[in-house]
Amino acid sequence: MLTSVEEAFVPLRPAVSALPAYVPGARVGAGAPAWKLSSNENPYAPLPSVQAAITRAAAEVNRYPDMYAEELVGALAAHSGVAVENVVVGNGSVALLSHILSAVVDHGDEIVFPWRSFEAYPIAAAVSGGKAVTVPLEEGTGRLDLPAMAAAVTPRTRVVFVCSPNNPTGPAVHAGELETFLAAVPKNVLVVLDEAYLEFVRDPEAPNGIDVYTRHANVLLLRTLSKAHGLAGLRVGYAIAEPRLAAGIRSVSTPFGVSHVAQAAALASLEPEAQGQLMEHVEALVGERARVVESLRDQGWVLPETHANFVWFDLGEQTMDRAAEAKTAGVLVRPFAGHGIRVSIGSPDANDAFLKVASAWR
Repeated sequence: MLTSVEEAFVPLRPAVSALPAYVPGARVGAGAPAWKLSSNENPYAPLPSVQAAITRAAAEVNRYPDMYAEELVGALAAHSGVAVENVVVGNGSVALLSHILSAVVDHGDEIVFPWRSFEAYPIAAAVSGGKAVTVPLEEGTGRLDLPAMAAAVTPRTRVVFVCSPNNPTGPAVHAGELETFLAAVPKNVLVVLDEAYLEFVRDPEAPNGIDVYTRHANVLLLRTLSKAHGLAGLRVGYAIAEPRLAAGIRSVSTPFGVSHVAQAAALASLEPEAQGQLMEHVEALVGERARVVESLRDQGWVLPETHANFVWFDLGEQTMDRAAEAKTAGVLVRPFAGHGIRVSIGSPDANDAFLKVASAWR
């Protein structure tokens, strides 16, 4: 018989004990002025109309939110040009990742994804009981190696993640290579096209996700309002999938997973007038991205092509030292130990501060 709390030991699942930690971008500390370019956030504050919707909704948080966010689902369906039965919302795209795997993955099933890519993939795979199968990126380009990913698919594969643009390296997949990939993947394997940075893509060869989804029933689109819409603090993600699959994901989702305040903010953000203003912000960030990339190349940097709201430095073993130097200079970046540093595109002043840091790295 146990005699004290200290003697109690409840074992965790081995998969949970072995989980890699999800490392968020560093935050600005009190009394330490710094430019925060460590998380892929939108530097623009929510629009006044969105802030007003948040304020109104805050007075109603004694009530549960709409469990299935029906009004928001309708707005997202109209925004995307699909039917309402194709849309599932969740507490950010990270939560939806877990719900998707819960719906289709059994213990021991394989989940194929590129690496390095979004760091939530291996965590979600392990929690689901699936087996992660990682495929290296193309050497030197930061691009997904889609032929190698197709070759990694086996009879045990249930899901493949295609992150485009790839986080943290930046390149987008091209329509032709994606079609070749989809032709090689069995139709009973779910292909999740993760389009978190969709609005920032300016690559003329990038695929139209809705077109791809329409022609391939095993393709699911994963999107978010955290980036272009600037709602990272409220957590609204959505998936677009064929109705049977969407219903399955909805059935395993956390009840009331998207808060009332988040639903109100998302609805306000999807209003036509708000969309116009938000896209002006996106264009400004795309312009800043081009300026930053051009300046870095003038400094002598060779960078992967980026169509997201960040740039990637392949620094290998120098990564942590360079990140520490940036922090000392007042710029917070996101290091991936032993791999490289991702730097988000921020305000012009923040970007200028980082460019000064990058010039000192040379």
